[in-house]
Amino acid sequence: MLLHINFAGTVQGVGFRYFVKNKADQFGVKGYVRNLPDGTVEVVAEGDEETLRKFFEAIEKGPPLAEVTDIRYQFEDKEGGYTDFEILY
Repeated sequence: MLLHINFAGTVQGVGFRYFVKNKADQFGVKGYVRNLPDGTVEVVAEGDEETLRKFFEAIEKGPPLAEVTDIRYQFEDKEGGYTDFEILY
């Protein structure tokens, strides 16, 4: 299963990608996190539904310096074929 999330607010330049990568490694989630040109952060995570829901709860507020003002997310019943979790630049 895939979970696609977009975080808006003060989410770039505050360690958000590293925070998400750390949590993904803790939960054994595969996929990626990256900054987008519009100032948001995109996360694509792959795993079982229960793990993805716990992962989402762990990252929804972001790191201490972040101020998340909007979250858009969707679960997709498909596989992404990811082998690890990466920070994309």
